[in-house]
Amino acid sequence: MHFQRLKDLREDMDLTQAKIAELLHTSQTVYSRYERGFQTIPVEHLLILADFYGVSVDYILGRTNVKEVSRNIKK
Repeated sequence: MHFQRLKDLREDMDLTQAKIAELLHTSQTVYSRYERGFQTIPVEHLLILADFYGVSVDYILGRTNVKEVSRNIKK
């Protein structure tokens, strides 16, 4: 699965693949494979990226077009 949204989010913040790879404690090559869909992205990395960009995992995966994360947590 190709993750154009990962690339778009990264580029919107003027970040390099190397910077995001550093955030994920992986290599630029591995991160590039995530963006291009050549390697499955681990759930842990999806969660880190969703938190970092302030979007939902569903947005990254293309399951929704709603970019903002709902913060309506009931206690």
